[in-house]
Amino acid sequence: MSPREVAAKISAGEEFDGHGDLARTMGVEYLEASAERVVGRMPVKGNTQPYGLLHGGASCVLAESLGSVGAALHAGRGRIAVGIEINATHHRSATEGYVTGVATRTHGGRTLATYDIVISDEDGRRVCTARLTCMLRDAPAT
Repeated sequence: MSPREVAAKISAGEEFDGHGDLARTMGVEYLEASAERVVGRMPVKGNTQPYGLLHGGASCVLAESLGSVGAALHAGRGRIAVGIEINATHHRSATEGYVTGVATRTHGGRTLATYDIVISDEDGRRVCTARLTCMLRDAPAT
């Protein structure tokens, strides 16, 4: 599937199964995708730590999932994106509903792509701010 086909599938609300087992298990849903911006959401339920709050690692999974899709779309056909660095600041907790992430490309080069990801609760309050850098490589021969 070409990057353009992936973006069209996500934007049309069709099932996209290219995000791997972890994001699927955590309930990540892609809502919009292009090389410049990827939007997705994830339920809080099932992704909490012992106190009933959204787990910080779950926020990182959402951030890396969204940024990686954007980086793969930026890389284009015959190339892959591999996350090499992520950082996250957790601003507030979420205890119910969904959190929504918006990944915005801040750098798109030949070998690296970087995305800023803002994750918000259903009231629009910022829960987490993350940054992801992906290395772009030629896809391995099959």
